[in-house]
Amino acid sequence: KNKNNPQLLHYFVEHAPAAIDWLDEKGIRLNNLTTTGGMSVDRTHRPDNGAAVGGFLISGLLKNINDRGIEVMLDTSVTDIEMKDGRINAVIVRDEEGNEQRISTKAIIIATGGFGANAQMVTHYRPDLADFVTTNHKGATGSGIALLQKIGAGTVDMNEIQIHPTVEQNTAYLISESIRGGGAILISQKGKRFVNELDTRDKVSNSIIALSEHYAYILFDEQICAENKAAETYISKGLAVKAGSLAELAEKLNINPDSLITTVERYNHFVKQQHDEDFGRTTGMRHQLNQPFFYAIRIAPGIHHTMGGVTINTKTEVLDTHAEIIKGAYAAGEVAGGVHGGNRIGGNAIADIIIFGIQAGVQAAAYAKNH
Repeated sequence: KNKNNPQLLHYFVEHAPAAIDWLDEKGIRLNNLTTTGGMSVDRTHRPDNGAAVGGFLISGLLKNINDRGIEVMLDTSVTDIEMKDGRINAVIVRDEEGNEQRISTKAIIIATGGFGANAQMVTHYRPDLADFVTTNHKGATGSGIALLQKIGAGTVDMNEIQIHPTVEQNTAYLISESIRGGGAILISQKGKRFVNELDTRDKVSNSIIALSEHYAYILFDEQICAENKAAETYISKGLAVKAGSLAELAEKLNINPDSLITTVERYNHFVKQQHDEDFGRTTGMRHQLNQPFFYAIRIAPGIHHTMGGVTINTKTEVLDTHAEIIKGAYAAGEVAGGVHGGNRIGGNAIADIIIFGIQAGVQAAAYAKNH
């Protein structure tokens, strides 16, 4: 929506291929391509076995940490950042028993994520999102943003908060966009499609909210399940309704069977023609939905990503409220704003953390060495 910082956006796009190679060198191979909402072609990288990318990255990260013998301080909070002569000088940390420690440092990298799990902070910037569940882990509270604001950091786009359309509401479990990218459709309680399932997240979310029931079902079959390992997780967690036929599925969901069968048959015709006459979907139309078993997960939108955060430049240096560099302070990932503008395309958060994470590491190390 033309809200991105153009310099950050250019850096992001131009350094994406190198980030994939960098991960590959570290034994973290993302060599399978799929699509997400708002994309024109397959460009989302994920593991070859179709596993969820987050857990896969963390496993690779832990292996690298262990191989290098890097100390990780668990259950430890940074409570303060100390400045001296206008530069980063130390951090104060507190362990789970309340013991404080001062660690001298020339440079810090803040990579604490966004604030999607901080209901108070979310509603401060977006009162309209007060009653939404969040897909975020409990630690996504914006604490890193607050720490940096204490030493003068500026912020940008704080009211740009993304809701994700497919969230299971009882568990707040995110149903990955790769399921729709793999060929799933969305249906209403009337058994009808109502949107291009792979439009941008804001448009799909708004279409669900506009339904009289304010929820929908994501529907997929055994073939999509086989090609997307994440689906196995949703089924094993009991989130999906399973049936041997569309008529049985409709009965279990209290949907008119004729309506559902007609909808799926019409969609299958569009897949065959590779032309969606109803909603103009052009991506993720991989297979007809005709391989039992059939599955449906009830979903509605949930708070997913905060596009706003502290202001940085292309060197990931944190800028103060006057756009001056705070010497020795670096930030990368969802804690920083300006990269995604008014909406984020699925897959771009992983790209963001790797591209700017590499840059933050390089720049912070160089700064510490030179000072």
